Amino acid sequence: MARRVGFERVTFSHEHRSEKSNEVIFHSRPQACRIVANSKSGKIVANQIGRAGTSVGANYRAACRGRSKAEFVAKLGIVEEEADECAYWLELIGDGKILPVTLIASLKREAEEIIAIMAASRITASGYNRKSKPGG
Repeated sequence: MARRVGFERVTFSHEHRSEKSNEVIFHSRPQACRIVANSKSGKIVANQIGRAGTSVGANYRAACRGRSKAEFVAKLGIVEEEADECAYWLELIGDGKILPVTLIASLKREAEEIIAIMAASRITASGYNRKSKPGG
C-alpha cells in the first residue's frame, strides 16, 4: 500500500508492520511478558521493550506525517534505532535465559526485518547513492 508523504510517494509492502510488531509483543505473547516481568531484571527488560516497541509504531506514524523530506528521513532513522533497541533487549532475554530462545525467535526476526526495511527506506528516501559519493 502506498502512502503520500510530503512531495514523494513511498511504498511499503508491510505498511503497518511496526504496529503489528507491538501487537505481537504485547498481545500474542502475554504469558511471555508476565514471565519476563517476574524478576527485577525481567521487569527492567520488559519495560525497555515496551518503550522501544511502542516508539517504533509512534515514530513510524510521525514519519508518515512528516512535513518535509528531511523530517521523514530523520523519523525513519529513529524507527530504525528503536527497532534495533528492541532486537537488543530480545537478545538479552535469550542470552540471559530469561525465556527460551525459541519463544522469542520470531519477535527477534521481525525486529530485524523492520530494521532492514527502515534502513533501506531511509536510504532510498534520502536520495543517497553510494556511486554518486566522491571516491565511490
